[in-house]
Amino acid sequence: MAVASSEPGYEELATRLESFTQLHASDLLEAEFASALARRATANDGSLTDQVSWVLPDRALTAEIDAVLAAGYLRGADLWHLACALFLSPNPVELTFLTLDQRQAEVARALGFPG
Repeated sequence: MAVASSEPGYEELATRLESFTQLHASDLLEAEFASALARRATANDGSLTDQVSWVLPDRALTAEIDAVLAAGYLRGADLWHLACALFLSPNPVELTFLTLDQRQAEVARALGFPG
């Protein structure tokens, strides 16, 4: 969202995103993205989301949610994104977690994700 809406810090984030060969995101991002674009009356040309491989858990993420909450409190959507990252890579050091949300970044680091 930061890149699409040119939020402060988006240029560095866009550069970081371009450096990865694979991008993964929770499927919740699709709804968050569409909602933010609609709020701004901006069309979704698909240029950002087409590059994403969606994380679609096939089971409850209770263990991952518990692990995130043990590292620090987050609200629902931010919690879900980190739980999905743990589902994708149970060993956090193997996956970079990018966010501009300070609290979410703190919890991600506490879990062991490089930022």
